Amino acid sequence: QVQLVESGGGLVQAGGSLRLSCVASGLSVSMFVIACFRQAPGKEREFVGSISWNGITTYYADSVAGRFTVSRDGVENTVYLQMNSLKPEDTGIYYCNKYPPQTSYWGQGTQVTVSS
Repeated sequence: QVQLVESGGGLVQAGGSLRLSCVASGLSVSMFVIACFRQAPGKEREFVGSISWNGITTYYADSVAGRFTVSRDGVENTVYLQMNSLKPEDTGIYYCNKYPPQTSYWGQGTQVTVSS
C-alpha cells in the first residue's frame, strides 16, 4: 500500500522560508516522477513542482520558479520542497504525489500559511 506523508508546514511571515518533507512508503521516489501540489482556500489543487526519478530534472510552476526547489533523497525515500521568499499567495495545503497524480495516493497534506 502506497503512503505519502507530508510534513513541515507552518505559519511564516512573508519573505520567510520553509522546507516541506514528503516521506514515501510502498513506492520508491527513485523510480517515479514525484510532484508537489498545493490547494489554496476556494481554489483547485495546482501543480507546484516535480522531480524526475533520477533526481536530475525538475520543473516548476511559473508562480514559484526561482523561489522553490524540489529535491529528493533516495536512501530516505523522501522528497523535499524548499520554499524561500514566501508570499501570502503561497498559502495553502501542500501535497505530494506521483506525476501524473494517482487519486488513491493523496495524503493529508501539510498546511502552509504566509502572513503579510
